[in-house]
Amino acid sequence: MKTKITVAITGLNNTDNPGPGVPVIRGIRDSGDFDVRIVGLAYENLEPGIFMPGVADKTYQVPYPSEGTNVLVQRILEIHKKDPIDVLIPNFDAELYAFMRSEKVLEEAGIKTFLPTLEQFEERHKSNLPEFGEKYDLLVPFSKPITRIDEIDKLKENFEYPLMVKGKFYDAYLAYNEEQVRMNYNKISAKWGLPVIIQEFIKGTEVNVVALGDGQGNTIGAVPMRKQYITDKGKAWSGITLDDPKLLDLTRKIIEATKWRGGMELELVKSSKNELFIIEINPRIPAWVYLAVGAGQNLPEALVKLALGEKVLPFTSYQVGKMFIRYSYDLITDLKEFEKLSTLGEL
Repeated sequence: MKTKITVAITGLNNTDNPGPGVPVIRGIRDSGDFDVRIVGLAYENLEPGIFMPGVADKTYQVPYPSEGTNVLVQRILEIHKKDPIDVLIPNFDAELYAFMRSEKVLEEAGIKTFLPTLEQFEERHKSNLPEFGEKYDLLVPFSKPITRIDEIDKLKENFEYPLMVKGKFYDAYLAYNEEQVRMNYNKISAKWGLPVIIQEFIKGTEVNVVALGDGQGNTIGAVPMRKQYITDKGKAWSGITLDDPKLLDLTRKIIEATKWRGGMELELVKSSKNELFIIEINPRIPAWVYLAVGAGQNLPEALVKLALGEKVLPFTSYQVGKMFIRYSYDLITDLKEFEKLSTLGEL
């Protein structure tokens, strides 16, 4: 008999820059152990996951994390009073800090989470990645955070062009000269704030790993993928699972050394010398996680079990050569549905 639970999930923006919410929900709904009710938490009233059939059973609008941790958490607790939540899965880097800081408050209210610790979150940050690499003996491109536009003139002292210009949470652009660095610096800082990260460009094949750590140093699951088609925003629109023991060994090494707690995505570049450089470590499940589900590792379901304190055995295999291909279609809904969410804050 399936256990009835209610899971609240953010990241319903299933656009050309998709959030992980919809694929995480699909994975949990595929569970053979849970009879799940999904509460969607939306920051924008046009996030497609709100209106997609079979995704969220109920959706509530919530304030942006930039409005303050207390404001966001109080809204979650208000929702919890009228619509009790068993597990909360946040899916954006920018909101994780608020939920990590409020983990005890949420747990006291009866809402379970399974998130990285603040120390884990901070040390793998893009601006701290060189120190992270040195600490754990990992190959990491040279990078430097900058906070002023006049620092761009001096980049040639430490970098060769092209180089990467990255936001502290999202966005990454390849720049071939100072003018492009300035343009991307202004674009990123206006959207995500400072610092902006300048990173050495490593030429090679980009590969990714989605993984789940139990907080004790054990890897519950890990599936590597190579992007087959990339959008102009750098997002994978198609990908294929790989048979790459070296990638899996590196993932296990990182999770064991850091005792990583929760989902993670490793973004790596395999150089022409077959060296693996860590480009980013994202502290949550990525938007392509349903490929892992399709390949035999239901990591969203395992994450829910860990949050509930259940014992979860590590996955031992996955199917190689499984592909995902994203697509878009026109979703038809009624204006009254949009108005209801906009005026009442729930749908």
